[in-house]
Order: sequence, then structure tokens, then C-alpha cells
Amino acid sequence: MNQIHARYRSRRKDAKMSENQIGKEVVDAAVKIHSALGPGLLELVYEVVLAKELERRGLSVARQVPVPIEYEYMKFEEGFRADLIVEGTVILELKSVEQLSKVHHKQLFTYLKLKQLKLGYLLNFGAALMKEGIKRIVNGLPEENLGVLASLREPDRSNQHGESNSRPLSLKAQRRKDE
Repeated sequence: MNQIHARYRSRRKDAKMSENQIGKEVVDAAVKIHSALGPGLLELVYEVVLAKELERRGLSVARQVPVPIEYEYMKFEEGFRADLIVEGTVILELKSVEQLSKVHHKQLFTYLKLKQLKLGYLLNFGAALMKEGIKRIVNGLPEENLGVLASLREPDRSNQHGESNSRPLSLKAQRRKDE
């Protein structure tokens, strides 16, 4: 086990990770935690455990980060709080609900805009399967090769609220793409 974490730490120290590389670590850690703890615990439990897991992997994690807002030349420091910010570049908004709603997506997209960051993950630990509870929200992040999953999706056409309109290609559409 120490060899695994030493690998994460040495990789982390070698070069600055991109948002997408950080995202891969986040998704891997979230799946691992959900497999071990299951759904249904309080959001705070997942927040604490995920922060510690990411730190063990050599990533810096800030919890409950204020997201200030400005309105008519007034600045409010305590406008909102982001659950976790990893490496100062990726926002994680955690939920432990039966089903995510559109307002959760909008909330994270607003945080990204206010913090001027490009990538966030909405992680719902209340989902029966963690893969169903992971939503990737972008704010102007250029896509890079994300592996097999990205190749099976149509191009992302995020709307003004950061909600992704991409969906897996049907087998018929995939065959057309391959031809």
C-alpha cells in the first residue's frame, strides 16, 4: 500500500498535473471510497474521507473554500463555499442525495465562473453506483485525450449553465463514425 502512495507522491512532484489528470485521480478516489463505504452517509463524511484520500495521493486539497461574490461594487467574502478545491484548479461539489437536480449543476458552474476555474466535478455519493453519480462540469477547458470514454461520446456541447449535452453514441452512430 505504501508503494502505491509513494508512486502517487513521486508522480505528483515530477510535474504539475493538468485539470484532466487531477480529474482522473478524483474519479478513481471517489469510486474507491463509494465501494468501501457505500451510499447513504452524510455528505460531510465523504468530504473528509475524499480529502484525505486525495492528500494520500500527493494532491493538495482545500476544504470549505469561500467563493466570494461581487455585486454593484460590493464584495461579499462569504457568498458560497466550495466543498473541495484540488490543487487550486479543480472544484469538487459533493452530494449525498438520491438523485441530482439541475440546480446542482448550475451551482457548480457558478462556482467555476466566480473562482475563474475551468473544471469541476459533481460527485453524488448517494447514487447506487458511483459511476452514475459523477458529473464533469467544464468552464472553457480545452479537451484532451480522456481515453476510451471520450472516444465513445459525441463532442461536448455544454450549454450556458455548464450542463453537458454530450451523450454516449448509439451503436449505429458509432458504426457510422468508424466507417
